[in-house]
Amino acid sequence: MPQTTGETLQSLATVPNLQVSTGVPLALHTRFGIGGPAAVFVETADFAGFVAALRVVRTAGCQAAVIGGGSNLIVADAGFDGVVLHYSASGIRAEGARVTADSGAELQALVDFTIEHGLGGIETLTRLPGHVGAAVYGNAGAYGHAISERVSRVAFFDGEKLRGFDNSQCEFAYRDSVFKRRKGWFIFSVDLTLEPASAAELRRVASDIARVRDEKFPPTMKCAGSIFKNLLLAELPAAVAAQVPPSAVREGKVPAAWFLEQIGAKGMAEGGMRVADYHANLIYNSGTGTARELCTLIQELKTRVRERFGLLLDEEVQYVGF
Repeated sequence: MPQTTGETLQSLATVPNLQVSTGVPLALHTRFGIGGPAAVFVETADFAGFVAALRVVRTAGCQAAVIGGGSNLIVADAGFDGVVLHYSASGIRAEGARVTADSGAELQALVDFTIEHGLGGIETLTRLPGHVGAAVYGNAGAYGHAISERVSRVAFFDGEKLRGFDNSQCEFAYRDSVFKRRKGWFIFSVDLTLEPASAAELRRVASDIARVRDEKFPPTMKCAGSIFKNLLLAELPAAVAAQVPPSAVREGKVPAAWFLEQIGAKGMAEGGMRVADYHANLIYNSGTGTARELCTLIQELKTRVRERFGLLLDEEVQYVGF
């Protein structure tokens, strides 16, 4: 029988190095700025503390959700009636061309670190929001490159013990990894193998990309970047692929935005949630948006694309509290 919140809080209070709060608005922990409160919010930068807290929660029979930077997160308006755990360790270390980063480090901080140390390989990920753990979890990428190209080892907790996977064991694919399919596993750190390069040249590449991304996804915009995954041209039905102009294909992928443009997505709105006028795969909170409105808009876009092309768009975002 699940414990009450009070009993769970008492158990968590016995775990060292935890910051435990109640009724924390999860809107403060998402890029969309939407979502209700977490019954209990636990934060720690201590690995042992995180594992101990997770075991307390499981023993208590409570619902649990682990979040990172909240860049790709949609939280229900009613919040989450359980325990939200946030691992905040953010260390980044270099040993030669190998860089180790804790999962709670901001991805941009990792990119900046590698550039300053003259190590190339992930500079194209500049301005991608979120934390390192989530980047590995969803195999984040941009401009034809993904973080998986540089991952040599991932340390994670499988619910029982700390384990390590090499690159092949991570089963990376386009915006996918084994961790995305094993919800009970939690990434703690990642080792990247990079290449010595000119810091000035890496900085130039990153600056050019940052300028483009800031125009498309302003840092102050309440959004998760692109909502839907792009589609692999080779995996599209022949009749659909024939409709896609060659100019729309980029590195073997058809942007989800192309399909969304065909169904009139630009400028569509549901309450305070709106599709950008200039980018059909960008939904943002104009200021008063709710999770219900966002989900309604996402579903409408998916329905229109399915009816027009017979395709089911796949979201990059994750859901909590639904």
